[in-house]
Amino acid sequence: MATLPMTVPAPGLPARVRVHEVGPRDGLQNEQAVVPTEVKAEFIRRLAAAGLTTVEATSFVHPKWVPQLADAEQLYPLVSGLDTRLPVLVPNERGLDRALSLGARHVAVFASATESFAEANLNRTVDEALAMFTPVVARARDEGLTVRGYLSMCFGDPWEGPVPLEQVVRVCRALADMGCDELSLGDTIGVATPGHVQALIAALGEAGVPASTLAVHFHDTYGQALANTLAALQQGVTTVDASAGGLGGCPYAKSATGNLATEDLVWMLDGLGVETGVDLGLLTATSTWMADRLGRPSPSRTVRALSHKE
Repeated sequence: MATLPMTVPAPGLPARVRVHEVGPRDGLQNEQAVVPTEVKAEFIRRLAAAGLTTVEATSFVHPKWVPQLADAEQLYPLVSGLDTRLPVLVPNERGLDRALSLGARHVAVFASATESFAEANLNRTVDEALAMFTPVVARARDEGLTVRGYLSMCFGDPWEGPVPLEQVVRVCRALADMGCDELSLGDTIGVATPGHVQALIAALGEAGVPASTLAVHFHDTYGQALANTLAALQQGVTTVDASAGGLGGCPYAKSATGNLATEDLVWMLDGLGVETGVDLGLLTATSTWMADRLGRPSPSRTVRALSHKE
């Protein structure tokens, strides 16, 4: 049985948080080696068994751009029967076609708050990317799918520096207007701090994008991911992206380090008495298993701490 933190609730926090697990997609897309399809499928099954109700499975991008996820057609049928939400990334209408043909019910598009990253990641301007997503989101909604809009570089950009709040609000508003059910605010290079997080969420609220429609996606480059998450929860956000074992970064931003580790998030939330439905022991065992498959220890501090106690 895993060691658990003492539960001491703090005021002003939600009773429950939905953890949006991104390890199988965002985590594994950054691996040097291509992980075998069956290992990915087993990873997803174990994450679902640990109580994660949303596990982002894969990405229907062109294999040339993300060869690590070139097996999306082979992987998705291996896990589609699980009783958990399995969102997939769709960059364009062709990607949506592929996802629909396999019965996917939850999709995501991937936008940028900055011109530099839009150019690096999508080879388009911000507005050209939004125009590309508009028919994708409309068709997905017509098919009864839920649509998430990812927004990268919400707090800082490696080429442009700090990103003005109004710039992020404009793109968020555009994604909401085109029909995205949920917006995930990405701190792609990990430069956000808690006051900045709260200011952006407040600015979005004033622009008609409420915290209830937001998720946060923090990278731990400067050790701020948990502090930033807590700041977001205090503002009413109830969905947090995290990656089992702290896997992942960003292939188009060299200064991006790993995602917030799901175990570190769950340890904090367990201690605060915030419900997640996640079994920390099973989750830690899953990340340890995956680290063994990747041939290196997990960067998650909670995984390392609990592993040393066994």
